[in-house]
Amino acid sequence: MPRSKKGKRGGSSSSKGSLRQELLQLQLSKTALSRAGRNGVKGESGVSDDDLASEVLSHYSSTSESASVIEEGTGEVVDEQTAQEETEDKLKQCIDNLMDKSAKTRLAALESLRLGFSSRVLYEFLLERRFTISDCLERSLKKGGGEEQAAAATVCALLCVQLGGGVEGEEGFKMLRPILSSILIDSCASLSARQSCARALGMCCYVSASDDAEDLLKSIGHLESVFVGAYPLGDGTLPSVKAGIPVLHSTALQSWALLCTLCPASRINTILNHHMPRLHACLESSEVNFRIAVGETIALLCELGRDIDQEFEYEDCDALCDSLKNLATDGNKHRAKNDRRKQRSIFREVLHYIENEDFTEEKIQFGIEAIYIDGWMRRRIYDAFKEVLESGVRHHLQFNPLLRDIFGLGPPLILDASVKASRISRTERHLFNSAAFKARTKLRNKVRDKRADVM
Repeated sequence: MPRSKKGKRGGSSSSKGSLRQELLQLQLSKTALSRAGRNGVKGESGVSDDDLASEVLSHYSSTSESASVIEEGTGEVVDEQTAQEETEDKLKQCIDNLMDKSAKTRLAALESLRLGFSSRVLYEFLLERRFTISDCLERSLKKGGGEEQAAAATVCALLCVQLGGGVEGEEGFKMLRPILSSILIDSCASLSARQSCARALGMCCYVSASDDAEDLLKSIGHLESVFVGAYPLGDGTLPSVKAGIPVLHSTALQSWALLCTLCPASRINTILNHHMPRLHACLESSEVNFRIAVGETIALLCELGRDIDQEFEYEDCDALCDSLKNLATDGNKHRAKNDRRKQRSIFREVLHYIENEDFTEEKIQFGIEAIYIDGWMRRRIYDAFKEVLESGVRHHLQFNPLLRDIFGLGPPLILDASVKASRISRTERHLFNSAAFKARTKLRNKVRDKRADVM
């Protein structure tokens, strides 16, 4: 979006414009020379796949920060229109490459799209291309190898985050949900592909199907069918699983927990009664990351239970607290030191919440704004977006209307120097964010009640 120009310190506007044109001309010349000398494997477009991905990565690394760049000594905000056009040109080439016959070319295109979608907000650009992209992603998921399927599933999640929770996002999710679910529950599919599909199914459903009880129920059921493979057997012992499977169980459980935050009270009560005892037993798992995912899910379910009934308490709470205390003080030498430290930290937090409803607040700063993670539901929601957007999560918190709505931030801020100089206090921001999140929770509870009869 073009930004308004402030002041004329440091030279006339015409001289600055000509200087920019010269710099742009130099950059284009360098790019042309660079491309002329490349020798990598080329797709139908004539551009090396590795070079294109490298260019896109370099471009996003430099331009994703340009929204807040101010010309030194002039106070003038740099115009982003040229950078946006360059980004879109590169993405158009990547979209074309999704239909290439070469698996390597398609994989490079998917990686470039992942970088682009996570680094910038591209709603207008994607709106008119969403059907083409969805068709290509569906083809990669159906016919690609494991690596291509995993990459395509990740781009599916990012596409939903870009399109938001409106009609466009719902259309894409309804198209892609069946194939994502099919790969997820296919025991013969690649583990990396199944893991990516578990994460994508949870994110896409959370964003695009929060008001659709049928899609929500199906997605919850498919995720549940995966992680129940870690539940205790009839004799109470935990099953032995193949290497790599606990990571899949963890991802499916975390996505399932994310979708639990959308369920009506009647469904939450059923979930608590059925899953809490079994999750409690899974705290004995030998896999540290799965144990941590289980502990966080137990805390989230307790928070959901208390959200419905302030007097809620797990029926075997004393035994659960004993298990949590053991894990919070675990000094077992055969575990890696970092694993022990991470486990102790997480389970101390879970124990404090179960016993006293205490939660260690976390502040996430982006630009001049911040959100406060002050509960297990809010942490799971933030972590889910962070897992998909990675380093781009702060950019999306600043500019993506979907994330700003979810976290109660309001429309994206348009700031000039005078506004930047008058920052509101931390207490004011905290109170505002908490009030906005609670208001959104109340609104979601109303939607839950409307879905309760269906579920």
